[in-house]
Amino acid sequence: MGKSAKVVLITDLDNTLFDWVHLWTQCFGAMFSKIVEISGVDPDLLKKEIRGVHQKHGTSEYAFLIEELPSLRKKFPNERLLDRFRPAIDAFREQRRIDLKLYPTVAETLLTVKGSGAKVVGYTESMAFYSNYRVRRLGLDGVFDFIFSPQDHDIPAGLTVEDIRRYPASHYEFRYTTHEHTPPGQLKPNVAVLSDIIRKIDATPEQCVYVGDSLMKDVAMAQELGVPNAWAQYGGAQHTSGYDLLREVTHWPQQEVEREKTTLERPKPPDLVLKNNFGEILDHFQFGVINGF
Repeated sequence: MGKSAKVVLITDLDNTLFDWVHLWTQCFGAMFSKIVEISGVDPDLLKKEIRGVHQKHGTSEYAFLIEELPSLRKKFPNERLLDRFRPAIDAFREQRRIDLKLYPTVAETLLTVKGSGAKVVGYTESMAFYSNYRVRRLGLDGVFDFIFSPQDHDIPAGLTVEDIRRYPASHYEFRYTTHEHTPPGQLKPNVAVLSDIIRKIDATPEQCVYVGDSLMKDVAMAQELGVPNAWAQYGGAQHTSGYDLLREVTHWPQQEVEREKTTLERPKPPDLVLKNNFGEILDHFQFGVINGF
């Protein structure tokens, strides 16, 4: 059977292009250990407070977490927590530098698709700053035509963007990729958001391929809209030790945690299963410009 011709590749980022759960676990774990060491606060109490802050802001990557933990504010009432816990922040950043890496075959596959003239689009639930940072750090600015992500959470009262940036504003911006924001509060699976993304890039569902690691959030959403889809099975993390830690402090509602944990198959299977790596998609789809698209 010949390959199906497509002109757009839409891909999830986290646990599809790189191991986000491992990255988060290593970074958060390094930071959390330092917080416990410096503060002496009970780890279980800290985890409970951390989950509350994450749920308040709708993200498990809240940049101002330390400043909002009640136990730390109570124990160090007259200190600037960012200064007291600077070693924890440094531990997070160092671990991020070490562990932020693409899965095998991702770079060459995206470059092949891009080189064919097809559009490469990212759609993620991670907020704008971290999505932007990771795409730039991974060398994918310009490989992606578009990144669609939620806007960032609000900055705490009394701070400005300039207060928290160490470099000029241009350092934090894409040079080539266009960054668009998805509607506030609208998370996957959301057929309306995916439909809007496809409309914005002047394509139709049939012209696209959607790749993601979540059967519940990615594959089912693409199926409902009629978008050919591929399940990144290699990115599954629901049964790893890192995922257990994430569940303890996640911003996800408990019912969603349990649903994601147990959803390993759906009545309607994905069109394609990528068992070993992202590059397997090139065995099934031919990407390139068709009729001037």
